[in-house]
Amino acid sequence: MPYVDGFIVAVPKKNLEAYSRLSKKAGKIWREYGALDYREWVAEDVKVGKVTSFPRAVKLKPGETVVFAWITYKSRAQRDKINAKVMKDPRLNEMMDPKSKPPFDGKRMIYGGFESLVKV
Repeated sequence: MPYVDGFIVAVPKKNLEAYSRLSKKAGKIWREYGALDYREWVAEDVKVGKVTSFPRAVKLKPGETVVFAWITYKSRAQRDKINAKVMKDPRLNEMMDPKSKPPFDGKRMIYGGFESLVKV
């Protein structure tokens, strides 16, 4: 059964190009280890809700935007194996090293794994 890791993150608009470069590198690593798909999308029509919304979830600050993304796998078991390899990959660790100043605040990233519920 297909399985998806999803996440949202706040990215300063001035850092979108750098974030995109980092994401392309990360996506290649995930795909190299067997992920079926790696996609990231930048907010275009995302309003702040009265109670909850994507901007509220990531505590969006002025000058930032929301990025919504997912990684698709054949199964939860495949996802667990792939993520274990990705997390040990020195290329990813190098990109995410706080000393290299990643182009987003990882502390405000929201992520999780999801199994399929509906496919129409």
